Amino acid sequence: MNKKKTLARISIILLCIAAIAANAPAQYRPDVSTARMFYNLVKNQIHPMGAVLEKLATLEKAMDEASQAGRSGEFRRLLAQATALLQGREWTDELEYASSLVLRGEEICLDSGRPAVFRLAQIFAPRLGFKGTPTVRVALHKRVLTLQGFQWGDKILDVPTAGGVSRDLLDAPYRIELEAKSVPDGTYILRAEVFDQDKPVGAAGCTVDLRSGLAPRLAAIETELGKISGFDDRRPDVLYPLEFIRSVNRGKRQIGNFPVAERLAAAESVLASLKAGRDPLAGKTGDMERHYRLEGADEILPYRVYVPTKYDGRTAYPLIIALHGLGGDESNFFDGYNKVLPPLAEARGYLVAVPSGFGPDGFYGMVVPGSSTDPGTLRKLEYSEKDVLQVLARMRKDYVVDASRIYLMGHSMGAVGTWHLGAKYPDIWAALAPFAGFGVPATVAAMKHIPEIVVHGSADALLPVAFSQAMVAEMKRLGVEHKYIEVAGGDHNNIVSPNFAAVLDFFDAHRKKKP
Repeated sequence: MNKKKTLARISIILLCIAAIAANAPAQYRPDVSTARMFYNLVKNQIHPMGAVLEKLATLEKAMDEASQAGRSGEFRRLLAQATALLQGREWTDELEYASSLVLRGEEICLDSGRPAVFRLAQIFAPRLGFKGTPTVRVALHKRVLTLQGFQWGDKILDVPTAGGVSRDLLDAPYRIELEAKSVPDGTYILRAEVFDQDKPVGAAGCTVDLRSGLAPRLAAIETELGKISGFDDRRPDVLYPLEFIRSVNRGKRQIGNFPVAERLAAAESVLASLKAGRDPLAGKTGDMERHYRLEGADEILPYRVYVPTKYDGRTAYPLIIALHGLGGDESNFFDGYNKVLPPLAEARGYLVAVPSGFGPDGFYGMVVPGSSTDPGTLRKLEYSEKDVLQVLARMRKDYVVDASRIYLMGHSMGAVGTWHLGAKYPDIWAALAPFAGFGVPATVAAMKHIPEIVVHGSADALLPVAFSQAMVAEMKRLGVEHKYIEVAGGDHNNIVSPNFAAVLDFFDAHRKKKP
């Protein structure tokens, strides 16, 4: 990877950390464990030295103490300070104040016909002193996607404010009321900027999705579904966007790229079929998104499926379970990687299923060394693993799957999950294909009967190639059948889609072996 691309990637991840630390445009905030993981990735790429490394060590020790004590606000203050140090920025009282601000809404997915309440608050107490009474200006902006993630674009609406802002927003958050009847349906960013006299001292943003008539529309879907009997497996397909919207409003999920209008229309289409007594997925082939309720978690989860057009329900087909990377979702292997995988699956005759992994950072059950083991994180890991197993079970229930040809592959975090689940459930998989991941060499013995094809770029700045090399060395020592593709000059991402064909060639040649 050339220096320009490396710096661009580091910049993007640093912005992710800044968003996590200061809760930039989002209601949802990733947990402390994920925030620390992003920080560690960036630090490993920058390789700080000398005095900077010493200062970071002091901050990291304090971060660990704050995390262990459950002081998440203090952790995020220290994280913002460490991030500034990595960026080469001076940690000032002004920067600390800006990092403390957060804008939270009682709801994020809104019925634009109703007023909505937001509050400008703080996640930790900064030291900044004000010369005068702080004031705030609030506006609704277009949300635009840039290389640095979602940012605010052109101003759509000035939002009226009243009175000054408290100097202590921990104790007295500032109330903002949004009236948006005139705003077209869409996803926006509400931005609040704080001023000391005429000097801007910090801002916070919050993503909002506005839909005219949203509340009665959601109520109508639930009412009509309640009148239908049977079709238990299709109810989650109708209810998923409703539950997703509620999860976003409660801060449990981030809205990201979720296409609210499209998903609601799809739910209504499924509902119309069920009302007519028809199963809309019966005999369907091609690319589709499906849903189910994960027991224990009591959440409806999505998974993306590809069914070859020649599939007729009589011949057993091989199945690939593909695991997305950190920050991804069930659509990555379909809409990303140059959209190479679905046509390959069609041509080669493979069923493909991509679980959501119970969110963007579940690691499929793998406890990453150095990560938090608090109850919330452990719950996420548990259900991320269960999600993969449940999607596999549903695929075997809904389709005729060749039990001797069930394959597992993943990229980045998905490669971590591939090695973790390969070792934990070695009697399932016919072959494994981790792209640019890391694993624990001591686990190779548990899956030594499973053939593996491993792909990694020699210039991967995010997860160094040494991680895969260590796993491959252990495979060689134990006599594991494997193929290792180290792409000269390859980075973390560009080695995936060009090697899908090689992976399917490897899968074509291997059926399940007994341990």
